[in-house]
Amino acid sequence: MNRLANSSSPYLLQHANNPVDWYPWGPEALQRARDENKLIIVSIGYSACHWCHVMEHESFEDEQVAAVMNEYFVCIKVDREERPDVDQIYMSAVQLISGRGGWPLNCICLPDQRPIYAGTYFKKNDWTSLLFNLADYYKQKPEDALEYAARLTEGIQKYESIPFVTTQPEYNKEDLATIVNNWKKYFDCTEGGFGTAPKFPMPNNWQFLIRYAHLMQDEEIAELAKLTLQKLAEGGIYDHLGGGFARYSVDGLWHVPHFEKMLYDNGQLISLYSEAYTWQPNELYKQIVTETVDFATRELFSPEDGFYSALDADSEGVEGKFYTFNKEEIQQVLGAEAELFCVYYHITDEGNWEEEETNILFKRGHDNDLAEAIGISVEEMLESVAASRKKLFDVRAKRIRPGLDNKILASWNGLMLKGLCDAYRAFNNAHYLELALKNAGFIVDHLLNHGRIIRVYKGPANAEQGGKEAFLDDYANVIDAFIVLYEVTFDEQWLTYAVQLADNAIDHYFDNVSGIFFFTADDDEQLIARKSEIMDGVIPSSNSVMARNLHKLGLLFDNEQHTEIAEQLLRNIMPHMAKYGSAYSNWGMLLLEEVFGTSEVAIVGENSEALRIEMEKNYVPNKIILGGKKGSLPLLRDKFTGRTQIFVCKDKTCGLPVDTIADALKQIKA
Repeated sequence: MNRLANSSSPYLLQHANNPVDWYPWGPEALQRARDENKLIIVSIGYSACHWCHVMEHESFEDEQVAAVMNEYFVCIKVDREERPDVDQIYMSAVQLISGRGGWPLNCICLPDQRPIYAGTYFKKNDWTSLLFNLADYYKQKPEDALEYAARLTEGIQKYESIPFVTTQPEYNKEDLATIVNNWKKYFDCTEGGFGTAPKFPMPNNWQFLIRYAHLMQDEEIAELAKLTLQKLAEGGIYDHLGGGFARYSVDGLWHVPHFEKMLYDNGQLISLYSEAYTWQPNELYKQIVTETVDFATRELFSPEDGFYSALDADSEGVEGKFYTFNKEEIQQVLGAEAELFCVYYHITDEGNWEEEETNILFKRGHDNDLAEAIGISVEEMLESVAASRKKLFDVRAKRIRPGLDNKILASWNGLMLKGLCDAYRAFNNAHYLELALKNAGFIVDHLLNHGRIIRVYKGPANAEQGGKEAFLDDYANVIDAFIVLYEVTFDEQWLTYAVQLADNAIDHYFDNVSGIFFFTADDDEQLIARKSEIMDGVIPSSNSVMARNLHKLGLLFDNEQHTEIAEQLLRNIMPHMAKYGSAYSNWGMLLLEEVFGTSEVAIVGENSEALRIEMEKNYVPNKIILGGKKGSLPLLRDKFTGRTQIFVCKDKTCGLPVDTIADALKQIKA
């Protein structure tokens, strides 16, 4: 076994038996490279990555390939989920070199960590040839390698950097319309989502577009959002037996998933479908939330009340084997009910994707049309399909399961915690709040240490690590979740934690010169570049989440510093947003709040909880709720008079107190 055998990362442990002399990222490997003047292979991936497994099997398990790697290179394996800072630097390198990125990410670096080449997946012969060529290049032309590394590193340091903007613009609806109008050319108005293939759910994009459609009264965008939510829920990207979404679809129809299931996707999709239900009530959205929460708690919830990171795409060495069926299996399990089920989910003898005779469950068409064609009622049809799903789920549960990545990450737990809170506000299901409070308690007990965050939970001795190697996304997503948890409980301890973490993030991550947060702290390991995460992707960028957090905390605590930093962040980003809306959707939600204002809804008194529940039934996306039977926030002072009342405030001005939600809504809409 190599040096990865002592790692806690499931991804690194997958490579512990490789003949490659792998090191984890750290001083030992980096010092050896300097001492021996050897090039470094930095190979980055994650445990649920299918093509990472393929390259391992083809190259890293091969004795001859390993011999080349060990002879000429110091070989370092990195779990991108534990060290996103390292991944961020070398992903910038591959994007500068090739214009594309992804995982596995393989970077060849000088002994001082500066890259000279980067790529993603390589076939065995291509990989071996590349290694020989680069080793010879460094031996024969070291000055050329140094010169190229200097230029590439300069590009990495400047990549996605933005200037400091001093002039405060006047934001307006036209700014928002320009962003969306430029974005429209990427919309798929037939199958939903963006572009052709592959397709990612991009939950933050759709959350912004739902809010945009509502506030801007744009029916075209509203219909597109509803189409996407339906297609996602009916496609093979959704697990129709066990709930939860796969990471993406390899085709444009949401039919064939890349089967790994990630906590970060499912936490955000719970939030999205919960919000969509409040916006446009639809039983399908409620079903998706119910089943996805059930999936996450059944398969990703740890005994300590943290959430694990992911399930692999593969089982028994075959992608998707756990999730797919041939028609004969279904007929054996369901008997007479099989015919209806196979029609409903498009199951065929030949199979409905590239793997012969295997089928992915997916749905197309309207239930009413199918029931009419079969000659039964919709209710009878859905009852039969639901019973069949349960039988097949029980059979599937006996199969060999996909691998579990049992890392517990602060950032992704923040996304899941927020998802549970959003589900609770939409459906008032006490089970969701119970799960949220358990998970929040886990974060406080195991991932906070003297106001700093510990990114990865590694057992009871975790706190002794002192909170090193936490990144801005950990702070941003945990703060965001704690703010929402306050809004659904009116328990101010969650805001106390949120403010403490926000202030520490400002102290250790914010750069006053650029007006942007760095991704790494000022007391973290210093890499070849100190990067900032600006653009929103499958997960909102840490800077955009922090900007929205500070906007809310500035309002809740009347904190000018928090408000000013949020305003500076948006000023810096605003000039870039119109070009590529998908990469700035979370910033777009902050812009919506600036244009339409944020209503602070204070509900105080003995019946405050009942009124909070009633308020949440109404879709008001640009609001903050605060209150309870007692409270110390600035806006709550002098408002506890013995009566249950509602105060609606905006721009430091409050309306007259009212007694009903209906009257409060009139003030919000005024």
